[in-house]
Amino acid sequence: MLELRHRGGCPGPGEAVAPPPREGEAAGGDHETESTSDKETDIDDRYGDLDSRIDSDIPEIPPSSDRTPEILKKALSGLSSRWKNWWIRGILTLTMISLFFLIIYMGSFMLMLLVLGIQVKCFHEIITIGYRVYHSYDLPWFRTLSWYFLLCVNYFFYGETVADYFATFVQREEQLQFLIRYHRFISFALYLAGFCMFVLSLVKKHCRLQFYMFAWTHVTLLIIVTQSHLVIQSLFEGMIWFLLPISSVICNDITAYLFGFFFGRTPLIKLSPKKTWEGFIGGFFSTVVFGFIAAYVLSKYQYFVCPVEYRSDVNSFVTECEPSELFQLRNYSLPPFLKAVLRQERVSLYPFQIHSIALSTFASLIGPFGGFFASGFKRAFKIKDFANTIPGHGGIMDRFDCQYLMATFVHVYIASFIRGPNPSKVLQQLLVLQPEHQLNIYKTLKIHLIEKGILQPALKV
Repeated sequence: MLELRHRGGCPGPGEAVAPPPREGEAAGGDHETESTSDKETDIDDRYGDLDSRIDSDIPEIPPSSDRTPEILKKALSGLSSRWKNWWIRGILTLTMISLFFLIIYMGSFMLMLLVLGIQVKCFHEIITIGYRVYHSYDLPWFRTLSWYFLLCVNYFFYGETVADYFATFVQREEQLQFLIRYHRFISFALYLAGFCMFVLSLVKKHCRLQFYMFAWTHVTLLIIVTQSHLVIQSLFEGMIWFLLPISSVICNDITAYLFGFFFGRTPLIKLSPKKTWEGFIGGFFSTVVFGFIAAYVLSKYQYFVCPVEYRSDVNSFVTECEPSELFQLRNYSLPPFLKAVLRQERVSLYPFQIHSIALSTFASLIGPFGGFFASGFKRAFKIKDFANTIPGHGGIMDRFDCQYLMATFVHVYIASFIRGPNPSKVLQQLLVLQPEHQLNIYKTLKIHLIEKGILQPALKV
């Protein structure tokens, strides 16, 4: 990157950017009639050389220290490195799953805090990689502006969530009413302040690198913060839309690892040499079966299927409702080949179980590409893991690289195939209107219901 420091600066005020003259070209422009194809070839060659220099100049990031607890090191000291890593991963996986169950028991609010915590840690890991790669250039305000933009984006997204789902609470607080009413303007003003600070921080000799890192920060925000916001949006649709996709990705990760560990022989993709076709296929079938069974179990309980709502009278989140048709048992006729196998013509299923097949299929076939993307990213910067937070697993981002892709799919799936008008959300929006607007809506709704025969017209005396 040493050459970028000198050649990559921004032009100062009044300076013109001109390409260097080619060999044999006069200053007066004797070769201006050169063909377009020759120009394009020359440009391609120069950019190819630049790419190769950038790739070769990326510094080696020192490997992370081993954070495996000493008690585990002593207990597994007699095993080979392959089996030692297997046991460490297994023990830590069971520990994390147990903690996840505990947080589920503690309720929706704790799950939201968990998502926020994971989001911040993933952002920290990716930004830290950028800082460790380019820290020798002493880029001004890089980390400060990165965290400032994270704060701005979170303020915007969580403010939107408060406006959508906490309207009755906001209505009682005058200060919150002001913040919600002008929320988007305040969010834009905050972002604009950060943008101006970035422009003021530009230094001529580091200008190109500063724009690299500006793009680095914004792509990280797009991948991490936006997806975590979609996770919380899915959670408000019902905890089952949060738990099943996440557990399907976890199941696929575990079963693909086990199938690959014991039966893997055929490499799957060069970006991740340890991934095998045996693990990929075994993980797919295991995940679909797991999702189908888990959907049946979760669909039985209101705690998991009811939308998460904030009740101002009890000042807490509640999950009480009459389950929708999606979570009520139905009888389905079996296709002929299954009738012969199961020896019955009809079966009782929750409609959500059918949707679970689509979710599990995406988690096992498309979700791993989030992991492949992360593997390519790590290989580009010559690192093994994003961090060493979890022994045997790497960083938090190493464990949630597939989850963010899954979050977008779930949000799109709900919006496309599931979501209808939400009575609770409509009611909350009505409650914050002015009394005269509420009265107009009441009169219009009353006339509509009378025309449909649902209400009887009032008798005139």
